[in-house]
Amino acid sequence: MALTSDKIFVNLPVKDLNKSVEFFKKVGYEFNAQFTDENATCMVISDSIYVMLLVEPFFQSFTKKEIADTAKSAESIIALAAESREQVDEIVKRALEAGAKPYNDPVDHGFMYSWSFQDLDGHMWEYMYMDPSAVQPQ
Repeated sequence: MALTSDKIFVNLPVKDLNKSVEFFKKVGYEFNAQFTDENATCMVISDSIYVMLLVEPFFQSFTKKEIADTAKSAESIIALAAESREQVDEIVKRALEAGAKPYNDPVDHGFMYSWSFQDLDGHMWEYMYMDPSAVQPQ
């Protein structure tokens, strides 16, 4: 039996919730007010992908582990598909204009194109486009 799920909720610690919300609004995302308070907010990526931005003390209440220092280490790379190469460029440019730091230069493999940045808290975001004709059916 295959394990399946139809939604994903990524939880990320942030230092300043208001600054993070303003940053991601400039990138182009919206937020679900129903799941927003002084400790957290729900950023809507799509109908099935959500990112919970949690202030660090609140995030810490969910784990016994230390919160990663993103200046020294990587805890993950959040990779999201875009509809085109142009959309990849548009999203990353908006993020950089909003205060993100560059992470990697654009990478062009012909059939796949990606570009990435670090958000205000150092989390790595990679946006990629893959030519649908390059994907082999399962």
